[in-house]
Amino acid sequence: MRGAGATLFAQAATYSVQLGALSVLARLLVPSDFGLMALVTTFSIFLASIVQIGIPEAILQREDIDTRVASNIFWTALGLAAGLTVAFAATGLPLAKLYGDPRISRVVEISSVSIFFTGASVVHVALLDRAMHYSANAANTFASRLISVVVAVLLARGGAGYWALVGGVIAQPLAYAIGAWSLCWWIPMFPRRANGTKSLLSFALNVNAMGNITYWTRNMDNLLVGWRFGSSTLGFYKKAYDLFMLPTNQMLSLFPVAVSTLSRLTRDPARYRQYLLGGLSALALLGMGAAGALTLVGGDVVRLILGPAWGTSGLIFRFFAPGIGVLLIYRATTMIHLSIGTPGRLLRWTILEFAVTGLLFLIGLHWGAVGVAAAWTVSPCILLIPAFRYAGKPIQLHISLVLEAIWRPVLASAVAGIASAVSLKAASLPLTNGVHDALVRVLTQSLLFLVLYTGTIIALYGGCKPLYSLTNLFREMLPFGRNLGSQPADLDGLEAGVQTPTIT
Repeated sequence: MRGAGATLFAQAATYSVQLGALSVLARLLVPSDFGLMALVTTFSIFLASIVQIGIPEAILQREDIDTRVASNIFWTALGLAAGLTVAFAATGLPLAKLYGDPRISRVVEISSVSIFFTGASVVHVALLDRAMHYSANAANTFASRLISVVVAVLLARGGAGYWALVGGVIAQPLAYAIGAWSLCWWIPMFPRRANGTKSLLSFALNVNAMGNITYWTRNMDNLLVGWRFGSSTLGFYKKAYDLFMLPTNQMLSLFPVAVSTLSRLTRDPARYRQYLLGGLSALALLGMGAAGALTLVGGDVVRLILGPAWGTSGLIFRFFAPGIGVLLIYRATTMIHLSIGTPGRLLRWTILEFAVTGLLFLIGLHWGAVGVAAAWTVSPCILLIPAFRYAGKPIQLHISLVLEAIWRPVLASAVAGIASAVSLKAASLPLTNGVHDALVRVLTQSLLFLVLYTGTIIALYGGCKPLYSLTNLFREMLPFGRNLGSQPADLDGLEAGVQTPTIT
């Protein structure tokens, strides 16, 4: 719980830094700069994810691992990252011709090194998570993001234009890799034959295939919007998408902690379901509250953060916001597959998700960027129940148990949101786009929704028990009294166990 708390609070700090960076950079750069980088990073982040997805999950899920296996995996990841770096750098000119923008060629060549830096940290970060040094990893994540933001802002203030974003893209994985090696005092051996390497790589490949498909599910919208409407519209869309994913990613950052914990409960199905359903209930309570509030105030929040020139992003964001809560709940199915060791089933489901979401994106293009944003809300709503049926089958997790855990927050968010919208419409709040009026609307609408949402939750649960439980949950997550990140983690051994593992 303290590990989860450290991760959550570090993510909240990172969230604040990213919001501040968005606010500053949006005023120093133009939408086409962000659109240009979105076109490039759509590919570079995908190639980095080939190295980044699969290996950590395999290391976390395995019951036992030794230094020879870990070393083999490290060199595999680093070699793959080096190859992908060279391959991506070579695609600069073709991509520039594809999108008709000669600037892309040089940006691709320079930003490709971020892939190599990502590969250098993957195994060390996974070993820290396996040893439950979540505080150390959380601090490293925050520090690397802060360094990235400082680099980008300083370059932007110096007039570097879109190169400021390139600098930030490179600085983050470089700082993260340096931090990971500093915190995890494990030096890989030269590669050699070792039992367990093949099975670990097989697990990682299944998860990686799933991750690659998921990545394109989440990023084909950028390609479609950029192809259909150009880099300027993509810049508005991407900023709305980034703000949509910020609160979502804060919660999803807890998934490695959850997978590591639930993997140790697979031999006790009743206790596994108890932990899972309790987590789903808390996730729904927070996620649906955020979705309802941001649907009401999202347009004004975007204007306050990015500035009045980004009103189009505010409009697009309002179509993203209703899907935040459902998407958070839906993503928990991935956690189930990984924790019980069924990556093959997860891969098959991901292919189905790709087909459904891609079809919705294509349909949404008819209504422009807002139609594509709305597809993000519709997709998890359609897939939620079938996804839990499929993921829960191996552990006898009946869909009725899932619905019992989440239906009250879903209903409360809808009721409070509709009631707030009707009440505020009758109140005739100021409609100008000035900072003062926008701030008044945000505070008034947020407060009214919070009161109505809390009251509806109490009514549906017949008391304040879920609110007390959530308060106690946060209290248990406070990382006071233990400081795992104060000293570098010496992980010379990684034998499995709930306590700090060791490598032999």
